[in-house]
Amino acid sequence: MLSPALELFVLWHPDDPSGAALADELATHFHGGVYSNLLAGSMEVYMRSAGWRAEDDAPRPIPWPWEPAPGGLPAARFVAVVLLVGSALNRAVHDPDDPWQAYVSAVDRARREHPAQAALFPLRMDGVAASGTLARLIGPTQFIAEADPHSQSPEPAPEMRGRDLAQGLAQWISPEDKPRLRVFISHTKRQGTRDEPVAGLVDAVRAAFDSKRVDNFYDAHDLQPGVDWDRALRDTAASSALLALRTDLYASREWCQREMLTAKRHGMPVVVLDALSAGEARGSFLMDHTPRIPVRRDAQGQWGADAIRRAINLLADAWLQRVLWLRLHEQAQQGSPLARYWWAPQAPEPSTLASWLPAPPGASALPDASLPPCMPAQGPGSEIRILYPDPPLAEDERRVLQLLVQLAGYGPLDLSTPRLLAARGA
Repeated sequence: MLSPALELFVLWHPDDPSGAALADELATHFHGGVYSNLLAGSMEVYMRSAGWRAEDDAPRPIPWPWEPAPGGLPAARFVAVVLLVGSALNRAVHDPDDPWQAYVSAVDRARREHPAQAALFPLRMDGVAASGTLARLIGPTQFIAEADPHSQSPEPAPEMRGRDLAQGLAQWISPEDKPRLRVFISHTKRQGTRDEPVAGLVDAVRAAFDSKRVDNFYDAHDLQPGVDWDRALRDTAASSALLALRTDLYASREWCQREMLTAKRHGMPVVVLDALSAGEARGSFLMDHTPRIPVRRDAQGQWGADAIRRAINLLADAWLQRVLWLRLHEQAQQGSPLARYWWAPQAPEPSTLASWLPAPPGASALPDASLPPCMPAQGPGSEIRILYPDPPLAEDERRVLQLLVQLAGYGPLDLSTPRLLAARGA
């Protein structure tokens, strides 16, 4: 059994009335959506508010990764605390005789002494700022979901909280050298027409990024003079989440196809903003198998801000899901039965499986340096085992992939997801 990659503890004082609702909101967010596609227990959300031994006591202690796990259960690799700051918490922590002061001090000490395993993410409730002893303990730590006072396009607070926390967690626990979420904006170069206003959609998307503290790559703005633009686009697509602005001609453009294929092959999250107006004469088999959100114009010709915001937030969650999957894969390599599987970042499809498979027996590798690392070499007729996040592929999809594997000279294809493994009792 794998231990949890991440445990999230939401902490608030019971006399702060907004705490329970905010904790439920965060638990619902990080237990649903893309997070439900991981192995059970990969990320857990717990509440800490009620007194442990008495009503006026501090909550039950938080189990830290470096301490013996209670009940012999496997300890989480990372523990994050979301501290909900309210008036009652300020008063309690400022009182040296209140057990809450020792409790919050222990949280602060844990994250300072073990920053690679423990983190603190404070969040204001009802606009309350940390003061007194609590302000000293939190120090200069950036609060999550701090609204931009100059923004002209405010967004719902729950969305901001979920996105900010997902970004912060992913950046903290990522095993990669460049852990911050960066979104590649993929679009056609044409300015568009009255019926297909590409430029207007690009402007609306870029404005949404500017107000949401999400790093993004837009080629006309970010490519510097003198760089190898071909290599820069490939490298960025291979290391960034991708937001595809699918207007009428997008699927037929060579570079749009290349950007999406590169992102998929390297396991990057992809979300499509479906902005078709007249429609497509022919799509592209490289463009499917991705989450798709429709975005339309209103009576004044403005693109829907809600849809654009949903796409950005989905990419933030998908980025954290990907980081959790990477961490679980690391753990599985240390003697787990799951080590016999090749861990795919997302459900395979012909365009990705063709690059992930090792060279067919007796054949040389494909001469394409831009391809991502593939599965270990396998002998002729070997079974190919792939584990990928839920949901499972449909039967006809599995048959197509099995045919591809057989044509490459291999044997049976075992396509598994966490739910399928649980159903088998594995």
